[in-house]
Amino acid sequence: MVNAQLDRIVAHPDILSGKPCIKGTRISVEFLLELFASGATREQILQAYPQLGEEDVEQALRYAARFLENEVVLEVSITPQEGK
Repeated sequence: MVNAQLDRIVAHPDILSGKPCIKGTRISVEFLLELFASGATREQILQAYPQLGEEDVEQALRYAARFLENEVVLEVSITPQEGK
């Protein structure tokens, strides 16, 4: 998976404000992740969006994983200052 191609994912400033999307569509990687997060299955997504192929969905997930690969999440707690 490390060297897997992402040739189905494109980003162009004139399409969806530059959001990464599936080549030849206006379906963003973000939108596909939202569908999965809301409980949609791969089969349901492919049925609802027949312009997508299995490889499109696979690459969208791979792109998201790669994008977050080096992401670091820090927990920050804010305590109110006295007198404010």
